[in-house]
Amino acid sequence: MNFPEYAGHGGGVPEAQTRGQFIKAAYSYLAVAVLLFAVLSFGLYASGASFAMLKMLGASKWAWLGVMGAFMVVGWLATNAADNSESNSVQMLALGGYVVAESLIFAPMLAMASIIAPGAIQAAAIATLALVAGLTFTAFTSKTDFSFLGGFLKIGGLVAIGVIIAGVLFGFKLGVWFSGAMVLFAGACVLYDTSQIIHHYPADRPAGAALHLFASVALLFWYVLRLIMSLTGNDD
Repeated sequence: MNFPEYAGHGGGVPEAQTRGQFIKAAYSYLAVAVLLFAVLSFGLYASGASFAMLKMLGASKWAWLGVMGAFMVVGWLATNAADNSESNSVQMLALGGYVVAESLIFAPMLAMASIIAPGAIQAAAIATLALVAGLTFTAFTSKTDFSFLGGFLKIGGLVAIGVIIAGVLFGFKLGVWFSGAMVLFAGACVLYDTSQIIHHYPADRPAGAALHLFASVALLFWYVLRLIMSLTGNDD
């Protein structure tokens, strides 16, 4: 979510035209990233690899903390690479690598969901797409620049990490309320990232912008799925 400062573009190209082309390109990259994630996730699930990974993790709280840690570290590394490289090829590589990594990180969660809450994956996917569509519509139709959310999201992210670690250390379940709060947090991330794409993200980096937004969409999907699983009463 830490976007590089937008410096504008010269060369006689109207800024509105440049921004419009950039937005189209960013969402094209996002669409490809989502499609690739879906294909890879289905492949891991259909091949049985997701269930093998779930078996390896078992019920260990520390193993699942490692999964969450990987979720955050991979996102930081990928977005940092995209934001600090002027090469579009590097940005595309970072986006592709992040999608592959997220597919692997999600694999055991998707296997667990299919076991304890049949239909949860489809429901979570539909709910996530609906939320993203609504938040995107809000960002594009509102005259508000949601950049002010950045500071709150940084603090909220640190608090969430602290709660997750405390839950593992002291053995208490995070449950429905935490998942619900994280859905709201992830939704705010999507709104913030969309607003950054509209107003501030450098117009020569569409793949990098798509990476930021994909990361927030993935976070939203993760916690929508967790919420649905928690509501079944079987999610540990």
